[in-house]
Amino acid sequence: MEHHLFLVGAGFAGALMNALAGGGSFVTLPALIAVGVPSVAANASSTVALWPGGAASAWTYHEGRQPICGLPTGPMLGITLAGGFAGSLLLLWTPSSSFNVILPWLLLLATLALAFGRRIAPALQGRLNGRRGPVVLIQFALGVYGGYFGGAVGLMMVAAWSALGEREIKKLNGPRTLLVSAANTIAVVTFTFAGVVRWPETLAMLAGGLVGGIAGAKIGRAVPANVARVATLAWTAAVTLVFFARAYPG
Repeated sequence: MEHHLFLVGAGFAGALMNALAGGGSFVTLPALIAVGVPSVAANASSTVALWPGGAASAWTYHEGRQPICGLPTGPMLGITLAGGFAGSLLLLWTPSSSFNVILPWLLLLATLALAFGRRIAPALQGRLNGRRGPVVLIQFALGVYGGYFGGAVGLMMVAAWSALGEREIKKLNGPRTLLVSAANTIAVVTFTFAGVVRWPETLAMLAGGLVGGIAGAKIGRAVPANVARVATLAWTAAVTLVFFARAYPG
C-alpha cells in the first residue's frame, strides 16, 4: 500500500514536471525502479502512465497540422508510427541487464536535449539538405527513439526539422506534439499487448498524473519559466548521475 501511495505522488510530480518544463519520465521511471519493477517493464509502464497527458496535448493541436520539411503531416505520422513500433519492439527485446547499462546514456542524452535543444534548433537551421530521403530516415530514427525511451524527443524533432530546412520553428508545436504522441501511442499499444506493463503500479501513477497535470497547468501560470527550467535541469542531471553510479559502480 505504501509503495502505491509513493507512486501516486511520483505520477503527480511527473505530470507536474511535464506541464511546467518537460522531463516527467525522470520522476516516473526512477520511482518504478525504486519499488522493484525491472527497468524494461518500468520504462514501458512509465510510458503508459504519462501517455494520457501527451494525448490530451496532441488533441488540442489536432487542427494545427502543416507540412514538415516539405512532407505532409500524414506521411510524417506514418513514418513516426513505424519508427515508434520498431523502437517499442527493440525495448521488449532488450534484456533488463543490458537496459540498465544503456539507460544512463539515454538519460544523459535527454538531459542534454532539455538543456540545449531550444538553442540548437536555430543554430542548426538549414544545415542539412531538405531532400525527402534524409527527412524520412531521420524522422524514422526519432520515432524509434520515441518508442524505445523518448526522453526529450520533442525537442530533438524540432532541432532535426530545423537542420533539415524548416524555418517556422514557432509553428512546429502542433506537429511536434502530434508526432511525439504518435510514437508514444504505438508504444503503449505494443507494451500493453506484450503484457509488459505493470498495471497496479501504472494505475497508481495515472491517478496521480491526472491531478498533477491539472495542477501543472495552474502552477505554470505563476512559476517563471526560467525557474521551472533550472529546477528541471537540476533534477534530470541528479537522476542521470545516480543512474550512472548504479550502472557503473566503483
